[in-house]
Amino acid sequence: MKKKTLLIATTILGSLSKLSAQSTTPTPTINAGDTAWMLVAVALVLFMSIPGLALFYGGLVRRKNVLSVFMQIFILVSVISIEWVVFGYSNAFGSNSAEWLKPYFGGFDWAFLNGINMNDLSPYFISHSQPTTDGGTIGTIPHILFIMFQCMFAVITPALIIGAFAERIKFKGFLLFSVLWSIFIYNPVAHWVWSGDGWLFQLGALDFAGGTVVHINAGIAALVTALMLGKRRDYKNHALPPHNITYVVMGASMLWVGWFGFNAGSGLAADGLAANALMVTHIAAAAAALTWATLEWVIDKRATVVGISTGAVGGLVAITPAAGFVGVGGAMIIGLAVSLVCFFMVAWVKPKLGYDDSLDAFGVHGIGGILGALLTGILASPFVQSAYSGAIYGNIEQLKIQFIATSTTIVFSGIGTYILFKITDKLVGVRVTSNEEGIGLDETQHGETAYTNFD
Repeated sequence: MKKKTLLIATTILGSLSKLSAQSTTPTPTINAGDTAWMLVAVALVLFMSIPGLALFYGGLVRRKNVLSVFMQIFILVSVISIEWVVFGYSNAFGSNSAEWLKPYFGGFDWAFLNGINMNDLSPYFISHSQPTTDGGTIGTIPHILFIMFQCMFAVITPALIIGAFAERIKFKGFLLFSVLWSIFIYNPVAHWVWSGDGWLFQLGALDFAGGTVVHINAGIAALVTALMLGKRRDYKNHALPPHNITYVVMGASMLWVGWFGFNAGSGLAADGLAANALMVTHIAAAAAALTWATLEWVIDKRATVVGISTGAVGGLVAITPAAGFVGVGGAMIIGLAVSLVCFFMVAWVKPKLGYDDSLDAFGVHGIGGILGALLTGILASPFVQSAYSGAIYGNIEQLKIQFIATSTTIVFSGIGTYILFKITDKLVGVRVTSNEEGIGLDETQHGETAYTNFD
């Protein structure tokens, strides 16, 4: 009888203890400051695609193809946004009911954003979180805001590939390939790296804002498609002159500004980590731009606007995976290193090998992303986030993990892109005719011209 009484008393005390704990835990609420910042960050990342990337790429092509670039980027903003809310977000960030698939691909529980209400809090967070009444942890911004933020990443990633096959791809081939690539390449890699179930996330890969998911992924796809599509008919192993350098520098400037949302927004909160990410993003871009201009000055005896713009973009690419893990010193090293390597790739390796990566999507985004991801494994500082450190702080294992994440993304994106581009070519064709290429894609694909000659 005593044992039974003791058991009942213990059960009652345990229940009262749980009730007491629940009563002292406030109901999680939306943080106004974090939410306001993330609303701005979403707009900044969209600003990177339209008009930033559109102007940057549009200025680099010849005048007969500028509208085709604008159209390609604009339609990707539209079609990938729809794909994202229909099932893309669920595939990338949702959980899969099949245990064996969980580390590799999300499910369809959140298809059409099913079950997600406007005041639901995001299950994803970095430095700002709050306890739930059931003992868990949750973020401070609305779930739908996190979805929108990630949507902007899903949009710009396939848009970066445009730089490889500009001036010679069929519009319908481009559109089909881009949608297939987003579904079968981007979504899985995003799941691997950023979903809590992802195998690279579980392994400990560091990618604060998209070095692997965005830049390596798109950069490798760019190289594969450039090789498969072949050279432009007027390409003679040297860059074709840009038609509007003013567009180029305006676009690069917009990318620089927008990248603050891209990197600092990836902290998902308005705090010191976001401020550090913003600062190192700026410093890396500045260091890379200055280095590129200096290289041109020393080698060619003059610094160019296209060169300094390209250098800045390279610095922004390379700091992307590291922005939440390195300080100012690391940012300077990354900016300097990426400018040296990408300059070498664009100025010497590409002409030597003879491939036509039209706007250097691989040379800047692919190479810059690879270098940034690996340098994150070397330079990650415990003074930025105490839980993470790189090889220079004695954690050689982090560099090994970064190498695994980088090499896996290269192989998966490379093989997957080859297969999808082949399928697209068989279904609708990917390359315009030589005559259409000569006339220009603006007229042959869209029936428009950017510039009118008045008599």
